[in-house]
Amino acid sequence: MSSTQVPPRQRRWVVPVVVFAVIAALLVVGFAVAVRAVDRGGDLGPVAGESSAPSTGPSDDATPTPDASVTEPPDPALAPFYSQSLDWESCESGYECATLEVPLDYSAPAGDTIDVALLRVPASGDRIGSLVVNPGGPGAPGTDYAAQAESVLRRPLLDAYDIVGFDPRGTGDSSPVDCLSDADLDAYLAQDPDPDTPAEADTYAEWTDRFGEGCDELSGEVAGHVSTVEAARDMDVLRAALGEESLDYLGASYGTKLGATYAELYPERVGRLVLDGAVDPTLTLEQYAVGQAGGFQTALEAYVANCVEETSDCFLGDSVEEGLQRIRDFLDEVDAQPIPGGDRELTVGRAFYGIVTPLYVRDYWYVLSGALKQAFDGNGMTLGLLADAYASRGPGGYENNSQEAFYAISCLDDPRSIEPAEIPDRVPALEEVSPTFGRVFAWALTNCGGWDLEAVEPAPEIKAEGAAPIVVVGTTRDPATPYEWATALADQLDSGVLVSRDGDGHTGYNSGNDCVDEAVEAYLVDGTVPDDGLEC
Repeated sequence: MSSTQVPPRQRRWVVPVVVFAVIAALLVVGFAVAVRAVDRGGDLGPVAGESSAPSTGPSDDATPTPDASVTEPPDPALAPFYSQSLDWESCESGYECATLEVPLDYSAPAGDTIDVALLRVPASGDRIGSLVVNPGGPGAPGTDYAAQAESVLRRPLLDAYDIVGFDPRGTGDSSPVDCLSDADLDAYLAQDPDPDTPAEADTYAEWTDRFGEGCDELSGEVAGHVSTVEAARDMDVLRAALGEESLDYLGASYGTKLGATYAELYPERVGRLVLDGAVDPTLTLEQYAVGQAGGFQTALEAYVANCVEETSDCFLGDSVEEGLQRIRDFLDEVDAQPIPGGDRELTVGRAFYGIVTPLYVRDYWYVLSGALKQAFDGNGMTLGLLADAYASRGPGGYENNSQEAFYAISCLDDPRSIEPAEIPDRVPALEEVSPTFGRVFAWALTNCGGWDLEAVEPAPEIKAEGAAPIVVVGTTRDPATPYEWATALADQLDSGVLVSRDGDGHTGYNSGNDCVDEAVEAYLVDGTVPDDGLEC
């Protein structure tokens, strides 16, 4: 789901661990040091070209992989892509980078092509194969996720697998879509996410139209070919280029939708798939909004309850109700009068993102507490840094195009939208599940009002009949992808196996639960399928 104020996305990792460490340090030293919003580990160099314009025809120097069963294409016209070899080159920090050539339009494989950026972290132990990973979004660069493998994955996976990340088409360095200038994107994200005056509502609608029009005007043909189905087809070309008979995959958040779509399109190629923090692809637009609004309300209530119950003098108040009201009052105050927030003022839009960002990971609740305490005293810098981290914005501008890619992929996959005039009728149902954030998610229902492009291939119904076991992980108090979505996806998949984590934060693997970690690693490394319904 996306909107003029893009609500919290379905992604695995909000921001690298190092960012929260630096932000936390700023709470102590009084902001004496500047901080990058996102540390991407250096320039990816040869990962991909900078242009988003497609080239024409597959490379002439692509060499076939010896095993014909691996490179057999689903369509003979795709043979040049399935038989290509990857030219891995050393890039930075011991990683290897390459590009994968794929058709811009799979219905016209002889036409224009695009390059998909890849980054590989070689296995550090006895290698068993390649593990393709995706962090979610949609729009988050998978190369960045792979480069953070030491932080986001545990040793058993790092020892056994080459970790391979890719930037899905339209994201990162894979023909990135472009929709707004950095200055306009700043203004877009600073807007009130729940307009409460006619003038604010008009401005909100104008940005909705401007965003959609900008994607079409600035991205050219690429904007119409960034669907999840097309990205899933790229994944099968990647599997063949890696020389793998089947695809082993760890996808988080939106990455579960991508992995489930792959399984539906290529069930016979499914290896060991783990889908963590699952998305239910059958939901209506309003059901998605209700689910996420309720998820973030649950997370916020858990955060406030922790403050009230674990501290003798919680700065938010003496009860959960008082704490929630204090946060709501603060947002209203900033809406009426923004406060200083570093290089830009802290508007209500930035304050909203600054609050929800740490809710993704329980370990960072203390960062939220420090940020709120300072903001209550009129200093919005830390909340602003958290908002920038969410948007992948550094001091020099945006580190990647994740905001624009999120919008383009979401709206191409599902262009449904509700007219602004109808929003007041939708507000009560959303405020019922989220008194704090309900109006934000109600206005998000207008998200794709400015989008005019249609996907070449419709999204399929997800069953994946005949696929190997697919492990689906759900977390009971997941803010971005509610637990119910995981149970639904596991039921929809013909071979779905549900693993449940009782806990807080977004996704379950490597989140401090040994039961989940061991189940996931036993499956990916040894092929041991966990018991369906395993509760951790």
